[in-house]
Amino acid sequence: MVPETLTTERFVLRRFARRDADSLHDAVSASLPDLGRWMPWAHERYGKEDAVAYIRDSGQSWKEGRAYDFAIRRPQQPDHHVGNVSIWTVSRLGRVAEIGYWIRSDETSAGAATEVTRRMIRVGFDDLLMHKINLRIAAGNRASERVAEKLGFSREGILREELFIRNRWVDHTLYSLLEREWRQVRNRV
Repeated sequence: MVPETLTTERFVLRRFARRDADSLHDAVSASLPDLGRWMPWAHERYGKEDAVAYIRDSGQSWKEGRAYDFAIRRPQQPDHHVGNVSIWTVSRLGRVAEIGYWIRSDETSAGAATEVTRRMIRVGFDDLLMHKINLRIAAGNRASERVAEKLGFSREGILREELFIRNRWVDHTLYSLLEREWRQVRNRV
């Protein structure tokens, strides 16, 4: 079972609640120029109703055991939304999961994505008993590629025209990490 609250060295990761809609909306709005390059849901008309719908859908995913979305917060700033990190099952039979994340623009380049992704890897292998964890990263998103590299993921290849973002098809690079690889490197990354 996945805990509803997790901690890292600097952050509290917790399941979304309805009260998070305003802070989620504010963080997305403040980051739209950056997020819009990589995320299809980050459109210029993103409104509070989109944040409310995301939180509602996230709650349903938790209940069904399909996906686990976490709000990233600092313990000393519980109302400040730093970003999101999620893990979801891609294949139950193959025991494959995927992690996704975003960090608000004024919080990037400080290691937050690496720190929270490292914690989600532990959830994937220790709590969900996965064999493999994937990251799909939009081609050109060098910051996210660095996260994958720092955490020991292997680059598997290119997923051609994977998502339609801002009126164009965007390739994604697939990175993966096997459980045995994580067990070998986890104390070094």
